[in-house]
Amino acid sequence: MSAAPPVFLGSEVVEKHLHRASLLIPSLEAALANFSSGAEGGVVQPMRTVVPVQKYSGFLGVMPAYSAKDDALTTKLVTFYEHKKDSSVPSHQAIVLLFDPRNGSLKAFLMPADSEVLCILGAGVQAYSHYEVFTEQFSFKEVRIWNRTKENAVKFARSVKGPPVQVCSSAQDAVTGADVIITVTMATTPILFGEWIKPGAHINAVGASRPDWRELNDEVMKNSVLYVDSREAALNESGDVILSRAEIFAELGEVVKGTKPALREKTTVFKSLGMAIEDTVAAKFVYDSWSAGN
Repeated sequence: MSAAPPVFLGSEVVEKHLHRASLLIPSLEAALANFSSGAEGGVVQPMRTVVPVQKYSGFLGVMPAYSAKDDALTTKLVTFYEHKKDSSVPSHQAIVLLFDPRNGSLKAFLMPADSEVLCILGAGVQAYSHYEVFTEQFSFKEVRIWNRTKENAVKFARSVKGPPVQVCSSAQDAVTGADVIITVTMATTPILFGEWIKPGAHINAVGASRPDWRELNDEVMKNSVLYVDSREAALNESGDVILSRAEIFAELGEVVKGTKPALREKTTVFKSLGMAIEDTVAAKFVYDSWSAGN
């Protein structure tokens, strides 16, 4: 018997089945814990492969993973290109392929679908998704945004559905006094500086995914407790970690497992590079949800 043809689940379908982040969080927490458990966690995730496209200032990333406990096998193909102001094409584009781990057949492919002050630096696609998740999970009294191109920040503030967003004229204005700071920029040199940050703030650093790119200066990195999604990835791919020589305190999965503490009273940085295993559990979650309705 031949395998059923793969289905295509576009961004609207993915967003429909991921309409509440809280539904996916338990699966992501389990996946992170399994990843940080080594061989017994049942996660196989090699380092991402990066294909530079220097002529056009971009690259292609390939991110495969297998989760034995979720019985899920995926790979994500993602491109990143320097954003041109007059371009209608997003700087990031990605597709996730979900395979049947029993025989390798393609099943589906998916396109991306106490704190008071939240600050977002950057106004691209990552800013929107982080705004949605953070404002759903936490009750912020104030949300601020800064972007190098101010009109993109204004567009963001006008288009999001949720708590109102204040557009700031400088990164420093946005950061000063913020409890949670999210950096989702295309910066290659630091745009966040330690002297701006209040003690006890938390920084989610998402941009600067190459070994020679930075979003955070040395003061931020060395004066904060540093968490990462993967030690191996951070030490090979994160310019913020490599160039600052900051010491990694824990993987996020170790915190989920309870083997390392979440030091909330201290200034903390979570350097996120994204992991294929996260795509794996998210893709399986969406596919299972879609299948249940069909």
